[in-house]
Amino acid sequence: MTRTVRRATVDDCWEIHEVARESWHGAYDDVLGAERVDDVVSDWYAIGDLESAITGTNGRENAVFLVAESATADAATGTDLEPALEGFAHAVPWPEDASVAFLARLYVRPDRWREGVGTALLEHLETLLSRAFDRLRLAVLASNAVGISFYESRGFERLKTRDSDLGSGLEEHVYEKSLPAVDE
Repeated sequence: MTRTVRRATVDDCWEIHEVARESWHGAYDDVLGAERVDDVVSDWYAIGDLESAITGTNGRENAVFLVAESATADAATGTDLEPALEGFAHAVPWPEDASVAFLARLYVRPDRWREGVGTALLEHLETLLSRAFDRLRLAVLASNAVGISFYESRGFERLKTRDSDLGSGLEEHVYEKSLPAVDE
């Protein structure tokens, strides 16, 4: 299997939408309920919005939308099969601080968790963003143990806890890490 991380194109939108649906159900069904997860994914990952988010990052150093895909070979024929999208990441400038990038989205299909997909996306994203930003910030629901473990193991430190926009009683943690300095 060969994994590739590349910039997303509008042709990826449906697969990105499906990765989001699978990931959200895997992480949040027990917290939000399956019906609420479907509503959130339909709203936050509408195809038109994904197309705008992807095209909005084209040609920019301070915003990026990446996908990770893997390709395998057919065992019988040895021919390469169509690459399968495993995950995606999207980052934009933090509105209140020009030195901070905001990791708006990083999701991986649950059957690919702990296989290095998220790490590959994050490392590629950090390399691209380090030219324009000093730090990378994100928010993750306090109940998302998989997400919290992932981010903390990659050097993110919790800055604060705040109420989530997803409903009363839900909290999210805000994390941040320094980006590597760019040698010029």
